[in-house]
Amino acid sequence: MEILDNIALLAVSFFLLAKGADFFVDGASEVATKLKIPQIIIGLTIVAMGTSAPEAAVSISAALEGNASITIGNIVGSNILNILIILGISAAITRLAVGKDTSYVDIPVMFLATIILFALGVDGSISMTDGIIFLVIFVLYLSYLFIIARRRINKRELAASLESAEAQSMPEALKFAAEESAVPVAAESAELKIDEDKPADESAQKKKTIWMSLGYTVLGLLMIVFGSNFAVDSATYLAEKMGVTDRFIGLTVVALGTSLPELFTSVTAAIKKNADIAIGNIVGSNIFNILFIVGISSVITPVPFEKKFLIDTAIALAAGIILWVPCLTKKSIGRATGIIMLAAYCAYFIYLIFVQ
Repeated sequence: MEILDNIALLAVSFFLLAKGADFFVDGASEVATKLKIPQIIIGLTIVAMGTSAPEAAVSISAALEGNASITIGNIVGSNILNILIILGISAAITRLAVGKDTSYVDIPVMFLATIILFALGVDGSISMTDGIIFLVIFVLYLSYLFIIARRRINKRELAASLESAEAQSMPEALKFAAEESAVPVAAESAELKIDEDKPADESAQKKKTIWMSLGYTVLGLLMIVFGSNFAVDSATYLAEKMGVTDRFIGLTVVALGTSLPELFTSVTAAIKKNADIAIGNIVGSNIFNILFIVGISSVITPVPFEKKFLIDTAIALAAGIILWVPCLTKKSIGRATGIIMLAAYCAYFIYLIFVQ
């Protein structure tokens, strides 16, 4: 019965992690918006990192409890699963177009982070110094994203001001025609304004206050913390009872559970034809997993790196190559690549079963 209880506890922990991440992202985003924090900051921090909150919580908890195999296994396993399973399923649903930034900046950064993880793990441990290296690279990458995004916003604002200037320099006849056509619109807007003065409906009355948003943020954070503790404890117990290694549990079960937010986000984006979100979510999550989560975990306490994880990290690099090649050659990921990704993960899973 204890095994069944722990399986149930693991399932509950995954639910807490997934829903907690949702509450945290929604609540924190609303708080940031109400405090007039620029959307660019929200996108680059809260939303981008929110889907990786489960990996962060589980890995840091595991590091603190001395279960380093789950820490590294969760991160490397999640990165492999993110590409081969989540993007594999997404690409099988619809062709995913890839932007230049993703092909020439984000994926190379993901490769760099994975290569550094491999190199620093050769000596059998990720030390505090190694963690600081990861965090410095992460800050530099985040700064780059902020600068690029700010430039794009400035370009849009410049284009909008130019259009406005052109409109103001229109010939008088055109201006008169534009004003005439705008009269009905003005009337409509006046009617709308009158309607707005009426009592708000129930949905408007239920609009969240900043305190409600803060409540969602705190609730999400608590769910993530408790879910991560349950996940580590139950996964460790199951590994012992089932005779499998922490590495196997971390690379498979825990990796899948903590990747649920990425799975839901990317597959939903693929169904809605939002390829940029589907791919950007995965690549960004993989970068965050290594640079921030491994960085923070190793700063808190040195994280042992088993020799077998070198093979898993090499497989993460191979998965990145499967993703990168069609991005460079075809500017997209098609159904054939998606099927190759899924087949590659099946082969990797079989390898894990026979070589723990």
